[in-house]
Amino acid sequence: PSVVGPVRSARESDLELLRQFDRPTLAFSGAQSKLLPLIARAPLRAETPGRTRGAFERGPGRPAPHNLFLRPRALLKDEPGATALTTGFRYGPAPTAGHPLASRTVRYPASRFTFTWSPSRHRYLVAMDGTPAMTTDAGPLTAATVVVQYVKVRASDFHDFLGHATPYTETVGSGAATVMRDGRAYRTTWKRPTATQGTRFETNDGKPMTFAPGPVWVVFAKAA
Repeated sequence: PSVVGPVRSARESDLELLRQFDRPTLAFSGAQSKLLPLIARAPLRAETPGRTRGAFERGPGRPAPHNLFLRPRALLKDEPGATALTTGFRYGPAPTAGHPLASRTVRYPASRFTFTWSPSRHRYLVAMDGTPAMTTDAGPLTAATVVVQYVKVRASDFHDFLGHATPYTETVGSGAATVMRDGRAYRTTWKRPTATQGTRFETNDGKPMTFAPGPVWVVFAKAA
């Protein structure tokens, strides 16, 4: 896409998540001062407003901070391609088993995401807080595969301006996950041994869980 966003602030857990890629670009609106040295030492290219001319812009019709957008072509010479963005993912025909599931909602303290299967589009339609998520130029946001990955969420070493500890989402380790594709849901497990490796998903019989070709949405949910 020519423009993506809204662009928000960086979090400590972003650094662990991005270690699986080969020196990626992290575009963010800003971060608290204590976190900036960690970002500077991380094996990535950090991009914030004002660093690269023409990369960021404020969009009309939205209040700040939800109006900051990024022009990817200002930062990337070439498109990275699907293989660069899906370390650990496997694509192919759907496995056997699973069960029909038309819709799934993942709830957070202040928001919720709903994914509803559309047989006509053969994709999941995305809604945020009950409102359909739309692009500015291509209609509804959709997903071919939705992964609800259950992870440990703990307090990080950083605090917000009110003194509350900011959450840290642990994406290295293992746990349960639900994978949705083709209108069916599959109980799976996820494994990511180290930060430099991608996440592998397996069915209950130990076989790789295959995703449907197309956009993949990974939603991190707090494990029970």
